Amino acid sequence: MKSFLLEFAMFPTSDNCREGASVSKAVSKIIDAIDKSGVSYQLTPMGTVVETATMREALDIIELAYEQVKDCERVYSSLKFDIRHNKEQRLSSKIESIEKNLGREVVK
Repeated sequence: MKSFLLEFAMFPTSDNCREGASVSKAVSKIIDAIDKSGVSYQLTPMGTVVETATMREALDIIELAYEQVKDCERVYSSLKFDIRHNKEQRLSSKIESIEKNLGREVVK
């Protein structure tokens, strides 16, 4: 058993896929596709975190995300991985661990 946490941001930087400075329409397409994929994820103000059982599944999410904005002239993306053996459901357990150490819930 492995847990692949992938935190990423992907959005168009070209004018043909933005409305002024806003990229929310393009990002919404990406989130909709991730949501429909069934993978566990958390949307944050600065990106999205997904949890998969394999590297291939994580990379498939990146490809799925890119498919939503592939017609944009230019797309920016950054990715970070946290890979851990013998763990799962880390989207919630990592936060629960912090809350246990603090002795209280954190703002979510």
